[in-house]
This record gives sequence, structure tokens and C-alpha cells, in this order.
Amino acid sequence: MKAIRVDQAGGPEVLKLQDVPDPVPGPGEVLVKIHAAGVNPVDTYVREGLYPRKDGFPYTPGFDGAGVVEASGLGAERFQPGSRVYIAGSLTGTYAERALCLESQIYPLAENLSFEQGAAVGIPYATAYQALFSKACLRPGETVLVHGASGGVGLAAVQLARALGASVIGTAGTEEGRRLVKREGAHHVLDHRAPGYLERVMELTEGRGTDAVLEMLANVNLSADLSILAHRGRVVVIGSRGKIEIMPRDLMSRETTVTGILIFAATPRETSEIHAALNAGFEQGTLRPVVARTLALREAPRAHEDVIHAPALGKIVLLP
Repeated sequence: MKAIRVDQAGGPEVLKLQDVPDPVPGPGEVLVKIHAAGVNPVDTYVREGLYPRKDGFPYTPGFDGAGVVEASGLGAERFQPGSRVYIAGSLTGTYAERALCLESQIYPLAENLSFEQGAAVGIPYATAYQALFSKACLRPGETVLVHGASGGVGLAAVQLARALGASVIGTAGTEEGRRLVKREGAHHVLDHRAPGYLERVMELTEGRGTDAVLEMLANVNLSADLSILAHRGRVVVIGSRGKIEIMPRDLMSRETTVTGILIFAATPRETSEIHAALNAGFEQGTLRPVVARTLALREAPRAHEDVIHAPALGKIVLLP
């Protein structure tokens, strides 16, 4: 089969399309024929060597995907061959024509979702759910500010928070991105490139501040986030690419909580609960994964460039 392989840490150029043997499922494992693979920023961090891999090199990237079950190993009985599934974690990587997964890493793909949409679920929606409900403990009627709301995690958070009954403020850096965030349910959308844009948060909340912030770029925004929180407001750090200096008095005066999230640290029980809730939203149509564009599997290097540098408008998906 064809698969993207990485032989050493480096830039996008280390992503190579190669022929590799088809995986064979062992006990508790499932072989999935991949129809679409999701591209996440974390994939680029692993490729660069910023996140250590216990299995080393070479490897096939990709945690997210969607496809059809081809075969199951001994004891893996939840899915029959031909079942449509989405993947949230893989033993062999999803940038490939086939991927080997633990049975616990795959979930039924709702009939109203395409394979491309299924590839946009795993990390983005699980992260958004955990950030909003386990970390920020968001409640109906509260206000949440979603930074970078036009990306995969941001759009998932907007949909989830709106469905909860929260007041949602999203930010995006392009006009197209802001239209998308508004369409997906945000009550208010701000341009995070405009000077003083966070002053609007205070205006929109009548001077009270926001109850929660989902922060995708903490090294740029965290200090300012602390100044627009309501009393006992919460910031959940989802992404950061450097250091930042903050004013501790902002934490003290508002009795603020700042916490981080790494979806890979979720327990098996948490993961099961997250995907049970997400599946209900997909089946009901409350949650709608947004695919920005699709690229051929051989274009993985371009996908890694775009997921970091191009304006975010949903999920980038690779098609084997």
C-alpha cells in the first residue's frame, strides 16, 4: 500500500510517499481502509521532533481519519467488515491507504457525515469538548471567547458552546474566516488582528468580562486574556508556540484559573464519554465538521505548510 513515511525529524520535505506492506490486525486490533486522513498542527510538531516518539523513526504520521473496516483481529468484535468509522488515534498512522487501530480508537461514523468530515473529528472535536466542559466547566448562560475560532478546534468549540446555550464570541484573522465563524454559531465575531479588539469583549459583556477563554496561541494572547476575564474566569490553553510574560495580579484580583489541555492525556473513560457525546451531536446534526479543503496524499508536505501558515477555514484533509 501507499503511505507517507518520515525517516528523520525535519521540515515538510521529510514527508515521503512510499510503498509499505499492508498491516495485519492482531488481537484487539482493527484494519481500516482509509478514505480520508485529517491533518492537525500537532502532526507538524511530531514531524519536527518537538514531541518525542517512543517508537522512533521511521513512522507514518496521522492520528485522525475515516474509512471502512476491512478486517478485525481476535477479540475485536464491535465492528463488522464494511462498517463506516472515524479514527481518533492509530497504531500505524492515518496518512496511508490503510491503518491499524485498537478497537477503542475507532467510532461509528454518522450516516449524515462524509468520510472527509469524519477525518475532521478526532483531535479537534475531542479537544474542544474536553476544553469547554472538563477544563473550563462552561455552563449555559455563560460567555466564552474562542480565539482562532476559524480553525478545526475553534469551529468545534463554537458549535459545542452554542449547543450548550452559552454566549459565544469568536475571533478570526480574515473576513472569510469571520463569516465562517458567524455561520457556525458564534453570536459575535472579532478581528484578532485589529488594534484593541479585546476592548469589544468588555463592551459585549457590559463590562463584566468573559467567563472562559479558549486560547490557541497563548504566547501571543495570554496576558491580554487575563485582563478581560470575569471574576473567577477560566482560561484553557490549547496551543502555544513560545514564552509570554503575564501580570500575576490579574490572576489574583479576578481569582482566575489558567489550565492547559493535552487531549492525548485523556483517560480511557474520558475518551469514551467524549465520543459518546460527540456522536450524539453528529447524529442530531448539531455538530457539523467543516472541511477547508482536500489534498491528495502525496501533497502531505503542502498540507503541513498550510496547517501552520495558511489562514484557517476548517480542517485540511488528505485523500489516499
